[in-house]
Amino acid sequence: MDSVEKGATTSVSNPRGRPSRGRPPKLQRNSRGGQGRGVEKPPHLAALILARGGSKGIPLKNIKYLAGVPLIGWVLRAALDSGVFQSVWVSTDHEEIETVAKQFGAQVHRRSSEVSKDSSTSLDAIIEFLNYHNEVDIVGNIQATSPCLHPADLQKVADMIREEGYDSVFSVVRRHQFRWSEIQKGVREVTEPLNLNPAKRPRRQDWDGELYENGSFYFAKRHLIEMGYLQGGKMAYYEMRAEHSVDIDVDIDWPIAEQRVLRYGYFGKEKFKEIKLLVCNIDGCLTNGHIYVSGDQKEIISYDVKDAIGISLLKKRGIEVRLISERACSKQTLSALKLDCKTEVNISDKLAIVDEWRKEMGLCWKEVAYLGNEVSDEECLKKAGLSGVPADACSTAQKAVGYICKCNGGRGAIREFAEHIFLLMEKVNNSCQK
Repeated sequence: MDSVEKGATTSVSNPRGRPSRGRPPKLQRNSRGGQGRGVEKPPHLAALILARGGSKGIPLKNIKYLAGVPLIGWVLRAALDSGVFQSVWVSTDHEEIETVAKQFGAQVHRRSSEVSKDSSTSLDAIIEFLNYHNEVDIVGNIQATSPCLHPADLQKVADMIREEGYDSVFSVVRRHQFRWSEIQKGVREVTEPLNLNPAKRPRRQDWDGELYENGSFYFAKRHLIEMGYLQGGKMAYYEMRAEHSVDIDVDIDWPIAEQRVLRYGYFGKEKFKEIKLLVCNIDGCLTNGHIYVSGDQKEIISYDVKDAIGISLLKKRGIEVRLISERACSKQTLSALKLDCKTEVNISDKLAIVDEWRKEMGLCWKEVAYLGNEVSDEECLKKAGLSGVPADACSTAQKAVGYICKCNGGRGAIREFAEHIFLLMEKVNNSCQK
């Protein structure tokens, strides 16, 4: 369970010794009066994700795909699904980031070049945002690099601000780490313990550990931000679960971060059900879309052995795999692939066929997975409980799915999608056992 210990301060002095910035301090605004009717409106709580285009480490890191989703998409999904924000914004200076933010349903504030420099602070960008949005009373600054954020965390913090009267709340994680002083030549030649007695080293279960900021979010009321702080006033922390505390700025190894997100990330409001049927488009998913014609006019196609293994693994897990194509493929050629999958070709209405298969097997749409890559797959991708596309799928198909593979069609996309299904099914089984 998440635990929250609340501590308050009576001072709003600048903790970094910097002068106050922005507009003059004003009275705290907890609510706004109705238009002449004495009806108070709740304070406007805005989620704000800062996503500058420049990144010295990983170019355009904020929209780099992490576990099939743009990095910024994970926190946008959590913010929007939490239902506690009157508005959700992305502050950016980059056109591609703006496009992705809008695809996920966020509004966009195009920040100025003055607050988009390497030397610019988060506070600079937040103050600029507030200068353009007088309607905002509270800012929930959510870090794009925290992809394991869940809506429940944001809901609890919103209650702390709105119902319990805190001026600022920030996220922390509990760590059980022993700290030692640094050795500095000419100053300190030996190290000393900072938070333990070496003669009585506590066991993990006998020590509460310490709280560290994890950088996931910082909520603050407008009057504090305009005075130059993100933390101050009546202040509290919110303790996040350790497995949800993933910071891409710290987790340098992207594949490790992906595995953690797949296990502990938030995938949306809809609860997953166990997948019983995977339907895969042939051209561009099973194959790379290339067709070769022999001298005697016979059609030749190729596929990746990794994908054949992926299909075999799916079947061993009890998942039916079926193939579909809008092209009049040669069934003789397909049978030569020895995949032993039911196949329908020359199909103009793929949704009708998949729906027929679903009803035939007695399944609901949540038990169906679909891997497609073309405009003709869009409706199936939207209907399926789990949907994916290869990395080189068309933009229409990419916008309709929850998972975009790193592999291209005919180059391991089916195997990759199969692994994704297995991980999600593990989440389903674990939740059923609790």
